[in-house]
Amino acid sequence: MRDTVLVVGAGPTGLSAAAGLAAVGKKVVLVEKENILGGAPIISGYARLVPSGEWAKDAIGRMVSRVEASPAVTIHKNAKVARVDGEAGRFTAALTTGETVSAGAIILGTGFTHFDSINKPEWGFGTFEDVVTTTQVEQMVAAGRIACPSDGRVPERVAILLCVGSRDRQIGREWCSKICCTVSTNLAMEIKELSPRTDVFIYYMDIRTFGLYEDKFYWKSQEEFKTKFVKARIAEVTRAPDGRLLLKGEDTLVKRPIVIPMDLVVHAIGMDPNLENPQIAKVFGVGLERHGFLDRGEHYTNTLSSTRRGIYVGGAALGPEDIDSSVSQGLAMALRAVGDLGALEHQAA
Repeated sequence: MRDTVLVVGAGPTGLSAAAGLAAVGKKVVLVEKENILGGAPIISGYARLVPSGEWAKDAIGRMVSRVEASPAVTIHKNAKVARVDGEAGRFTAALTTGETVSAGAIILGTGFTHFDSINKPEWGFGTFEDVVTTTQVEQMVAAGRIACPSDGRVPERVAILLCVGSRDRQIGREWCSKICCTVSTNLAMEIKELSPRTDVFIYYMDIRTFGLYEDKFYWKSQEEFKTKFVKARIAEVTRAPDGRLLLKGEDTLVKRPIVIPMDLVVHAIGMDPNLENPQIAKVFGVGLERHGFLDRGEHYTNTLSSTRRGIYVGGAALGPEDIDSSVSQGLAMALRAVGDLGALEHQAA
């Protein structure tokens, strides 16, 4: 039992954990609720990843291939964990497929849910065809063409609205989603690469292209790709008599109202807790933090632990996270699991 680790979720976090465990000789049972592996980057059709610039299908595809090719990894697709019994070193998990898994440790890489822009109706999503999300624009970039969904024309003016479903107490999203600013500046450059005549505007409260992303994305998008940044509060998105979209709000730098025509409006959607987190918490016996993400145990000497011994949690299951950090945390959880199982073996001897 202690030579096997159950990994739940086959996005970047879970794939990294599974590969790390297999590399040090552990058996892995990988459980994924979807019928494909790869998580949000594959399921949602991401284009180039930040910060590497590599296509998601290639980068995450390599991670999937590595795990699928490993003889140490048993994969269950279209499956969930229905019940968990036991304790650290001796867990038994019942799957929805009717199978039972015995494992010494459990790793949760269960990820997040994209914010649903229907919850921000004043900004036009669900009302106007040409109001879309960053995920939809990622799919356009991957397909090689930026177009207005209403009629297929190439937009002359594109607005990207930041913090849609983030930092918004009115709709219960008090957190920053960490990666949206960088993803949006990257998308602005990708739009210009595909359509050099298109003008791209980013409307923001603050810009948070953290760490080394500042120079590579924020300044580069302005100086090389002529992205226009407007510090503003957008009140609503409506339609003009000519059919174009209108952004209405306030330019908060000059303190004056704005009404700006656009062809395409893009919501930079945030990261919500996985919609299934209440059930996940119940099944695995772990806690939730107050926003609905999975809760962590003691932070510094019990890194990436959940609130239940022997169960580890990392990546976007803990809160908004970028892909590179999620991959690192997956590998770190593998190390934690191996170390803790080794300690249990030593105690038993």
